[in-house]
Amino acid sequence: MSSTPTFTLNNVRKVYSNGTTALHDLNLTINDGQFVSLLGPSGCGKSTVLRLVAGLGKMSSGQLIWGSNARNKLAFVFQEAALMPWATVEDNVRLPLKLAGMSKAASDAAVAEAIAMVDLTGFESCYPRELSGGMKMRVSIARALVTKPEVLLMDEPFGALDEMTRSRLNSDLLDLWQQKQWTVVFVTHNIYEAVYLSNRVIVMAARPGRVVADVAIEAPYPRTEEFRTSPLFNQYCREISACLSRAANHHKEPFSESPSPRANMVDSVA
Repeated sequence: MSSTPTFTLNNVRKVYSNGTTALHDLNLTINDGQFVSLLGPSGCGKSTVLRLVAGLGKMSSGQLIWGSNARNKLAFVFQEAALMPWATVEDNVRLPLKLAGMSKAASDAAVAEAIAMVDLTGFESCYPRELSGGMKMRVSIARALVTKPEVLLMDEPFGALDEMTRSRLNSDLLDLWQQKQWTVVFVTHNIYEAVYLSNRVIVMAARPGRVVADVAIEAPYPRTEEFRTSPLFNQYCREISACLSRAANHHKEPFSESPSPRANMVDSVA
């Protein structure tokens, strides 16, 4: 795994106009090719982090430092598929290229490739109303991939799906990540999903949000269904659950030692 930073957030603070402090002195570095999950209590600023990185909001103070030209090759997958109901799968996927001024003829190959990557070949002419929830999310992912990104920001994209569909999309996403070697930052509330997907899990404290633990998931890829039921998987889930419990109750007791040598707890959270 590369040690070259894709981007670094230094002492980032975000205060909304109503006075709510969403982030306070948040520090985080994401390296090229990593799959990093952000995990924490509701309202801890996970989605805010993604939006700041994507340029969809302004930080109140601090710095976002890009390590390469990856900032120009960034794609965002939101919680909701947000497809145009009047447009076919093909036209929904084509939208970013159309907005960039690319002609249909010039974009046909990229659209077909993106649809194939999410296993929707044959559904190009279907409308969103004809698709399942999982298929709609695949269209949303294809729409992000059609721009050939290097950085993929994903804001809890599978949260509304049933467990079977979610599990299948987790595996499909990992396969694509290994093929394309993207840098992925993935927001989730699901510990099991975070451990299965990631090589790092970042735990954030309740508002104001900041990083309180950085857990390396030292399990090889590709990850199979056997990994989900392994002792190592269960151990990581327990460790991260302990980190989350401490993050949610940070105002009751200060952070001290890590629950595990692999879990790097950040001390400046009292």
